[in-house]
Amino acid sequence: MIDLRLLREDPDRVRASQRARGEDVDLVDALLSADELRRSSGVRFDELRNEQKSLGKLIPKATPEERTELLKKAEQLKADVKAADAAQDEADADAKRLLLQLGNIVHEDVPVGGEEDFVVLETHGTIRDFGAEGFEPKDHLELGEALGAIDMERGAKVSGSRFYYLTGVGALLELALVNAAIAQATEAGFTPMLTPALVRPRAMEGTGFLGQAAENVYHLEKDDYYLVGTSEVPLAAYHMDEIIDADKLPLRYAGFSPCFRREAGTYGKDTRGIFRVHQFDKVEMFSYVDPADAEAEHRRLLEWEKQWLTGLELPFQVIDVATGDLGASASRKFDCEAWIPTQGKYRELTSASNCDGFQARRLSVRMRDGKKVQPLATLNGTLCAVPRTIVALLENHQLPDGSVRVPEVLRPYLGGREVLEPVAK
Repeated sequence: MIDLRLLREDPDRVRASQRARGEDVDLVDALLSADELRRSSGVRFDELRNEQKSLGKLIPKATPEERTELLKKAEQLKADVKAADAAQDEADADAKRLLLQLGNIVHEDVPVGGEEDFVVLETHGTIRDFGAEGFEPKDHLELGEALGAIDMERGAKVSGSRFYYLTGVGALLELALVNAAIAQATEAGFTPMLTPALVRPRAMEGTGFLGQAAENVYHLEKDDYYLVGTSEVPLAAYHMDEIIDADKLPLRYAGFSPCFRREAGTYGKDTRGIFRVHQFDKVEMFSYVDPADAEAEHRRLLEWEKQWLTGLELPFQVIDVATGDLGASASRKFDCEAWIPTQGKYRELTSASNCDGFQARRLSVRMRDGKKVQPLATLNGTLCAVPRTIVALLENHQLPDGSVRVPEVLRPYLGGREVLEPVAK
């Protein structure tokens, strides 16, 4: 959530942020009113409570005649205090409900607009000219089936559409990617983590996934648990309700977990293969930092993602995501998009988001610097979303005979294999 002091002192900035996101601007004024009522109801409760305490001191000293009148007044005050307490609780709840609906304040440098209004910041690598090489590229599913690596048919039979099996060398390729990603993250100073896939509502709400993103979240109603769509959720909640000494920052974690997404609103989109699926594995970087270091950490996360994709020898571009395509928690987000030959365009493989103090306030994660205690900043960055990375690897490194060259960075994790060969049918 945002800092309420910012809302009170500069509501126009909050309105501008909501407008840029394409979100409800009237929510700002509703929250201002609710905050004013919350504060005034708190003052009213305190006044009545103090009056009640003062009256309590007078009763023992009063004459019998005075005591009767004071006791009568005390009964009325008791009822008034109870009513004021209830009004204060109601006002608090209403203000919190509205505050949780408000997205993070977007960074001033974020391009304004929708999904297609991003700005390309960098381009890396060389796109292969398959025509010049004398063959038509196959898509990842055709390649994966020939390699004995992907089985969509049985995935659909067992679990339905957008599910799959990684088999044989496909399973080995996932394990190689995960181990290589964790090795890079560990070398960069991240602590490897295996995180829960089920979380309580507060963890999901605290990271900002029960607002605009709620339609893509799987909820187990009987147990009131949520299946995470990213290990960002359990990593953000790891230090929930804790105060961390400033000299221990930054804290960096690399989480590996299964991820579950409903993919609501994507009917007919990316239905072929494993680019957009309901379940996948991912290595996610997560940082807790001093707010003063948040922007620099954001750039560092991006550099680690660029290092990863460069090591995989993939052509990619870096984009500054537009305001209307930001998640509720992010003030700014950079995506790395890899070139997918058979689609003829760049597609998102990784993202790095600066959430400032938004998640920390919701999850009560604070830092202590001397006597000062304040929310810290959280950031997250995808290092390897496995299926999409496999898509990019197969298509970009395919050879004319249907085999696939293995980038050098992965070879130690694949028993030294330099090429993945089609299996005999």
